[in-house]
Amino acid sequence: QVQLAESGGGLVQAGGSLRLSCKASSRTFGNYVVGWFRQAPGKERVFVAAIAWRNGVTYIGESVKGRFTISRDNAKNTVHLQMNSLNSEDTGVYYCAGRWGTDEIGQRAKYRDWGQGTQVTVSS
Repeated sequence: QVQLAESGGGLVQAGGSLRLSCKASSRTFGNYVVGWFRQAPGKERVFVAAIAWRNGVTYIGESVKGRFTISRDNAKNTVHLQMNSLNSEDTGVYYCAGRWGTDEIGQRAKYRDWGQGTQVTVSS
């Protein structure tokens, strides 16, 4: 099992930017995928973005397309989520998650490795 640890959350004003990081405890191989989910208060955890570690192919959720990007740093076993033009609807706890394969990329149940989450709060 891969241990994942998020960092980079915080308080930001609407229109601002934040970069979240997810560090994996070990090198990942093959078709391992790292994704981000977020959970707003009282709502379900929803898919934000994902990246395939081997070839860098990215998947971006519709609600954040054009504002968020995801990237990886192989040397540091770290995935970054760059969040721009933030608004109040982006507020929530952001979770890093890992899985094997890319079928149904946005399905929470497909991810087996989870971090503890990091809070992002966007003030208006």
